[in-house]
Amino acid sequence: MSRPIALFAAAAAFLAPLHVSAQPAPSKAPPIYDRSSAHNPIAAKGGMVVAQEAIAARVGADILRQGGNAVDSAVATGFALAVTLPRAGNLGGGGFMMIHMAQTGKTLALDYREMAPKAATRDMFLDESGAVDKTLARFSHLSAGVPGTVAGLLHAHEAYGSLPLKTLLAPAIDLAEGGFPVSFEMAGALAFGKRSMGRNPAAAEIFYKPDGSNYAAGDVLVQKDLAWSLKQIAKSGWRGFYDGPIAKKLVADMQANGGIISRDDLRGYRVVERAPVTTQFRGYDIAAMPPPSSGGVHIVQMLNMLRDEDFAVLGQGSADALHLMAEAMKYAYADRSKYLGDPDFYPVPVEALTDLAYAKAIRARIKMDRTTPATAIRPADRLPYESPDTTHYSVADKDGNIVSNTYTLNFSYGSGRVATGTGILLNNEMDDFAAKLGVANAFGLLGGIANAIEPGKRPLSSMTPVIVLKDGKAMMATGSPGGSTIITVVLQTLINRLAYDLNIAEATARPRIHHQWLPDRLTVEPHLSADTVHLLEGKGHTIRSGRVLGATETLEIRNDIFYGASDPRRPAALAVGVE
Repeated sequence: MSRPIALFAAAAAFLAPLHVSAQPAPSKAPPIYDRSSAHNPIAAKGGMVVAQEAIAARVGADILRQGGNAVDSAVATGFALAVTLPRAGNLGGGGFMMIHMAQTGKTLALDYREMAPKAATRDMFLDESGAVDKTLARFSHLSAGVPGTVAGLLHAHEAYGSLPLKTLLAPAIDLAEGGFPVSFEMAGALAFGKRSMGRNPAAAEIFYKPDGSNYAAGDVLVQKDLAWSLKQIAKSGWRGFYDGPIAKKLVADMQANGGIISRDDLRGYRVVERAPVTTQFRGYDIAAMPPPSSGGVHIVQMLNMLRDEDFAVLGQGSADALHLMAEAMKYAYADRSKYLGDPDFYPVPVEALTDLAYAKAIRARIKMDRTTPATAIRPADRLPYESPDTTHYSVADKDGNIVSNTYTLNFSYGSGRVATGTGILLNNEMDDFAAKLGVANAFGLLGGIANAIEPGKRPLSSMTPVIVLKDGKAMMATGSPGGSTIITVVLQTLINRLAYDLNIAEATARPRIHHQWLPDRLTVEPHLSADTVHLLEGKGHTIRSGRVLGATETLEIRNDIFYGASDPRRPAALAVGVE
């Protein structure tokens, strides 16, 4: 284990950290500031929080200790991450939350994805020559969709939480107003983020020193404007963000910088509760996020393709097992390019794509001795009937309630723009639409008419929060950041745990692969066995050895004991148990 963990730690340079104020770290920091982490599974009897950033994980655990349920803890963790992990935690982005409530047995999918403003048009990012203006689509105020995070967290709290909202927001307010010490990882991420944030005066004022230099690990991050925004939400809830003083400042900043989000856009934002996409695999019930996430559909699609395989014979991490998964990935991502989008605007054929007969037909086309070129794979012409940076956290409480939440600004630090006076980083999720049909987005993913830009539409996402149930009871929650790799990372975590019966730490740490159909190459983590790589090349795969893939935050409930495993690929992550 030492070599992969060392590699994961070294890869942290790719994973951007945070901001600070030119103040020395407190000599005796309060317990909530403790960043000590343990990537091996930890066990507890009273609940579990597993998150990408240690301070926010401790916030969530403390809410459980105060008697809050898993939803309360998830909401508090989400607001805390907006302070302590600004590259991905957010108030200005959006995401998906899977919830299972033990008392009712209800499992639901909460969609709080960003929405396109009313003034958005299909060709809004095309230049005079008809090409996509990537700077406009990714690093401008125009690239921001209407934020959904605040509405999503507040909806979850109102419908399924138990503690007062002010209790859940208090830790985030304290962290923003009083500050906290920056970790080594955060300092590196801020330096990385200067390429975008350094160009925006509002962002630069918060995240860099007055002379423009970077902050170092151990300095203290203070975010006064963000504290003000959090106080407005604590005081006035939804109205405080979408139709009050925050909204006024957001719209003023849009108007001053060429953005198009209006007061009507903010007032009109709505959270949607959707039915999960489900399947059975190895005696477990899988519940995953439906569209506008593509993740749930394709997790189910690929699990259906692989459900009859003899994994014991294939062997975990073998060339045959990895080849089989890679081929399944290619077919799923080909279908993604054509059929997936916002179901409120486009009739996504979920039932057809997740049909068992369809999956078996694809499996029959996969050859075990050689790869099928991407050029020979196309989205299905006819279906049986009738489609960088993010963060994930998982929470479970003593009553068996469980939450799996993934949310994002899209890129690390979103567009790199802060709405003046709010401390809120703006997302650049408009780039997740198909800016031009047949042209790949920043993650190399192609999109069709189903994901074209339309006012009020939610862009397609790869975010894949998953809940696993056994005999009707919540058993596991997982998810990951990673852009286009999220779906394949979550797939391998599920296969490792449910098919190979690895514990969740082993399931997390094993080497990963990724294939997304186009470009036609198999990405492998750098510590995959050289012998395995050669065998995959012998089957015809074009191998790309790159950085580490994803960062799952996974928990499991087994025999009334909670187990948590934070991914060693993100060394600031933490699993916190509650006794």
